[in-house]
Amino acid sequence: MSLADIPLTTLDGRPTSLADYADRAVLVVNVASKCGLTPQYGALEKLAQDYADRGLTVLGVPCNQFMGQEPGTAEEIQTFCSTTYGVTFPLLAKTDVNGEDRHPLFAELTKTADADGAAGDVQWNFEKFLLAPGGAVVNRFRPTTVPDAPEVIAAIEAVLPG
Repeated sequence: MSLADIPLTTLDGRPTSLADYADRAVLVVNVASKCGLTPQYGALEKLAQDYADRGLTVLGVPCNQFMGQEPGTAEEIQTFCSTTYGVTFPLLAKTDVNGEDRHPLFAELTKTADADGAAGDVQWNFEKFLLAPGGAVVNRFRPTTVPDAPEVIAAIEAVLPG
């Protein structure tokens, strides 16, 4: 099964998949509203705005597995993201990224190694996976690597379709 075939659900309950973004680069990020890294939402939104016309989609995936830092309902998450950080990029339904109930998307994404060669479980909120157009996972950035870090920007620019 390719990543594009894995069924996903938007935060507002609509079915989707990565096939909807097949012609775009996609930055998949597990997000949380009550984390010390939550301010990364601002940089993620800036990336989404700055690179949208060049073929990048940021895709946020709320997760409550790290110290309960995403406790809200779908409506609460959407309201927080839009009013606090002006988030306009798509958000998926709250998802488990690790463990027995790990979503199939993250079962595949976590096979990808980071810059140090380590694959496996998501370490914390705001871990980032960069997919090239067509769906190949090309980079993995750990949570403390900010979205506008030079290595993230360079990786994004290297896979933009336009």
